[in-house]
Amino acid sequence: MKQLFIGGRVFTGELPLQTAFAIEGDRFVAVGSDGDILALRREGDTLTDLAGQFVCAGFNDSHMHLLNYGYAMTCCDLMQHTSSIADLRGGLRGFIAAQRIAPGSWVRGRGWNQDYFTDGHGLPTRADLDAVSEAHPICIVRCCGHCLVVNSKAIEVLGLTGDAPQPDGGRYDLATGLFEDSAMSMVYTRLPAPTREEMKAMLRAASAALNSFGVTSCQSDDLCAFENVDYVEVIAAYQELQQEGGLTVRVYQQAQLPTLEGLRDFLAKGYNTGWGSGLFRIGPLKLLGDGSLGARTAFLRDGYADAPDHYGLAIYTQQQFDDMIALAHSSGMQVAIHAIGDGILDRVLNAYEKAFAACPRGDHRSGVVHVQITRPDQLRRMQEMQLHAYVQTIFLDYDINIVESRVGKDLAATSYAFHTMKELGLHPSNGTDCPVEMPIALKGIQCAVTRCTLSGKGPYRPEEAMTVEEALRSYTIESAHASFEENQKGRIAPGYLADFTVLDGDPFAVAPGEIGSIAPRQTWLGGKKVYQA
Repeated sequence: MKQLFIGGRVFTGELPLQTAFAIEGDRFVAVGSDGDILALRREGDTLTDLAGQFVCAGFNDSHMHLLNYGYAMTCCDLMQHTSSIADLRGGLRGFIAAQRIAPGSWVRGRGWNQDYFTDGHGLPTRADLDAVSEAHPICIVRCCGHCLVVNSKAIEVLGLTGDAPQPDGGRYDLATGLFEDSAMSMVYTRLPAPTREEMKAMLRAASAALNSFGVTSCQSDDLCAFENVDYVEVIAAYQELQQEGGLTVRVYQQAQLPTLEGLRDFLAKGYNTGWGSGLFRIGPLKLLGDGSLGARTAFLRDGYADAPDHYGLAIYTQQQFDDMIALAHSSGMQVAIHAIGDGILDRVLNAYEKAFAACPRGDHRSGVVHVQITRPDQLRRMQEMQLHAYVQTIFLDYDINIVESRVGKDLAATSYAFHTMKELGLHPSNGTDCPVEMPIALKGIQCAVTRCTLSGKGPYRPEEAMTVEEALRSYTIESAHASFEENQKGRIAPGYLADFTVLDGDPFAVAPGEIGSIAPRQTWLGGKKVYQA
């Protein structure tokens, strides 16, 4: 039995648009005009009139944190309370009351951004959180995920005394309650660990949310989502959820393994790129190179324009990068390294060059995650090594407001070079880094096309804009390329997985500044509907 769809505006992955397609089992079997598809109709086939709705392949978020997103859904959403420190405190108080959180129990929040505070307040502090409650331990994480603040009760419960030395690649200050990058482990390793069932519930909720945004695949960094949970437990949670039918997105795991010993153990257990089946597979080794631009922890070669003598945080030394990337690459494992600042990107590119020279290997598909603050020479080096670029065009919505003040005019004039990346053949795939941003592909597509914030500020470097077609491909075909699946998904074409989304607007027809307002009406995974508005 086939499922026939006619009367639509179907983006197959290239123009012109078609109007109809057919599915059999979990695959597309035909695409073309209404007449082409109606000619295939046989007894028992179903027929759906799309009534002019726009259809494209399901969105594939090429870098996010699915488990962390599910966890964030259980926390206080501080993205909704980040206009001032008073707003933040009020949001936390309301969350405590609404959830009826007993004194002594943890209160957690995520999503604040001090750059949006209108009261002139800088980073939240321990004292600010003490004003919310001295009876609850409180931990709030910045929107970028690269720093957190705790209150006095949390410091007491966690047993933190300030005697520990400052860690490599991080900083902490008990006086303010601030922990940055690798220092955050001092908090995370002491928090209550979730059970496998709790992790499955988080993944189930996050998967359903992604479906509501038209997402059918994601490339997710989850193995270190909870630093006091062994990655084997995370993998088991995924496998059980898949068996139970609760995993409704295809997951390509960007396996964060922070140490050389941990990577050796992972490989010794038999895990490697391609391990798994069905909806869950292991992808690249993921390493976190530096922090974020907003928190001033991204590592810049020449320092911050608005903070003299401050360079950010390099989480790995050159030697550590060399050792980790060499081991993964020589073992046949794909690699993806988080690099936001140009200083850390230099180290990453140096390590790749050494690894590739020592062990030549074709079609490695290794790459760089974020690729935000860049110089032209770095992009040329990426081209020479055929590195993949995992970009987040939605970051323009915030970073346009800060990039020049953070890095200076000259470096800002060569950064976020998404069109240049495509011209160099880097296969820029798109994503949201969710829960840093919400996993709404259409908002990222709007920013990619307009080079403006969602509210219209800009444009910033309009010469680096994508066309609507390029932006859609960045969220579909190019993301499939990142996981070696460009012949399996990301297009509406015969033989491809029948993963698609039906939208209530046409990105080619609306004004560019309205693309982000388009919403999915349906989402299908392998020929089965997983979301209906």
